[in-house]
Amino acid sequence: MKLCPCIDIHNGTVKQIVGSTLGGIAPGDEQVFENYKSIMGASHFAGIFKSRGLTNGHVINLNKKDSGFFKASENEVFSALSTYPGGLMAGGGIDIENAKEYLDRGASHVIMTSALFRHNRLSFEYLREFAKKIGPRYLIIDLSCKKEGDEYFVFTDRWQKKTDTVVSTGLFQKLFAYCDGFLIHGIAFEGKKGGFDESLVKLLSLAAPLSKPITYAGGIASLDDIKKLRQISNDNIDITIGSALSIYGGKLSLDEVLSVLR
Repeated sequence: MKLCPCIDIHNGTVKQIVGSTLGGIAPGDEQVFENYKSIMGASHFAGIFKSRGLTNGHVINLNKKDSGFFKASENEVFSALSTYPGGLMAGGGIDIENAKEYLDRGASHVIMTSALFRHNRLSFEYLREFAKKIGPRYLIIDLSCKKEGDEYFVFTDRWQKKTDTVVSTGLFQKLFAYCDGFLIHGIAFEGKKGGFDESLVKLLSLAAPLSKPITYAGGIASLDDIKKLRQISNDNIDITIGSALSIYGGKLSLDEVLSVLR
């Protein structure tokens, strides 16, 4: 298990938010519940992760493409990538048409969710097109999900739209040929610093040996959470921690997290 760092950009500013509160666009702004808002730019945090040699992190533009803030957030993404080329993946508003620009700007991979879906279903035709034009080596598939009944459903459009896609070990097996890994947020737990989604982690730990690397994010708040997640997952998955880190206003120092993981 390793830590895959994150940088989230909203309205041109590095923030940690409760992701499920991302909704429609209010006049002049997008209203979200913020855990933390930084006065430092994305390049500052990219520098922190670079100095510690952390890889497979991600920098995400949380604004919609039709938001007046999308370009400001995108510029922050580019700033982080230029500070740590090859060390960060980029996500948010990315599709086949603009993926190469992010890769050329220094992203190790691009992260895609909504662009991969057509009529609420995952489009294997689109995945094949991406593989042909860009290459599966550069794609991370985001299957962020929430449990309804006994199953986990993928949500798109910044976690506002439920799809028909159910997260399962079979799904990972079908997808691993089209990508280089997966990013999974436990939507109901993300940003709330109240512990992680144990049943989702158990599911991911079963899928991990059968597929490409899987990174889980959502609710990790303490060193005990990390130890428990490591045990439950049999060390099969990686983790992302956001709001709980002291660099983002939380209580966990980056160094003590890395120490536990070592």
